[in-house]
Amino acid sequence: MGATAEAVSWLCSSDEPWTRYRALSDLGCRAVDEAEITHARVAMIEDGRIRALIARASNWPGYALKRHNDAGHPIYALATLADFGLDRNVPGISEIGEAVLGHFDGGGFETYLWLPRFLTKEDEDTERWGWMLCDSPTLLYALLAFGFGSDPRVKQAVGTLADLGSDQGWQCGAAASLPRFSGPGRKADPCPMATIYALKALSLVPAAQESPVVAAGIETILAHWEHQADYKLRMFGIGTDFRKVKYPYVWYDILHVTEVLSRFPSAVSDDRFAEMLTELTSHADESGRYTANSMYRAWSDWSFADKKRPSPWLTFLVTRVLTRGERHSVDEATAGDSSSSDL
Repeated sequence: MGATAEAVSWLCSSDEPWTRYRALSDLGCRAVDEAEITHARVAMIEDGRIRALIARASNWPGYALKRHNDAGHPIYALATLADFGLDRNVPGISEIGEAVLGHFDGGGFETYLWLPRFLTKEDEDTERWGWMLCDSPTLLYALLAFGFGSDPRVKQAVGTLADLGSDQGWQCGAAASLPRFSGPGRKADPCPMATIYALKALSLVPAAQESPVVAAGIETILAHWEHQADYKLRMFGIGTDFRKVKYPYVWYDILHVTEVLSRFPSAVSDDRFAEMLTELTSHADESGRYTANSMYRAWSDWSFADKKRPSPWLTFLVTRVLTRGERHSVDEATAGDSSSSDL
């Protein structure tokens, strides 16, 4: 099932300014001029819910991160603002970015973490700055999306993240200050959560798009889908919870995975990705709209957490994934026609 014209039209006139802005910018809904896109962007920036979300992100780090699926933590407010399309030119975003940049240890961007005593060899559980591959790439993604890509610290973090990858994607990893960290599950296995976060950040770096480490990460995720009945990776499985349509992008689930993979043409052309899309689009209603199957309580007042009514933002996210696939198919066909005519 592809993106429906009815759903696209609904998104382009959405009452949610962030949805309308991204739909007008990303979906090619109709012939629109820059003034209409600019108007939608201004409406988004001035919306009280966005201002409240910026204020929430401004509290970063807020409190010690104890669970990486704590959707209420300010780190996910940062990532959501990046998803909506805000950047450092928006009041408040530059200050958030500078705060994150101020906690760079030479390898990754740090978060204030709760650390159990077995990780630190201290007598008590403690809280301190550090990073793991299930948080630092999210901060890097936000900085790149906000427009801090030319900062030397961001460039260095991109290089470190790429270097930490392997021919299996990314394993559980952490800063040198946390030498005992290894994550759950088998040490030899790659971590699908770290891999998805890393791929998302590197998708915003053109030079990394076709790198071997990115290709290996994509294959790790596609192979996990292919062998979902055979094994888990680092205790991550592909079952009922994985298949639920859910936002924000906090954990390892079908919308998060297809969103990230759809950024890479090599993934979009893979039959395993097509299988994921079949599963994802099975949740659409007759109009091509999507309703949350699950929600995070910290986001209960947003449409994407409403399990009773279709969500414009969720529908946009799925529609964009489908549109990327459709555009890639057209590009491939065009390239094929061009090659044939040259023979």
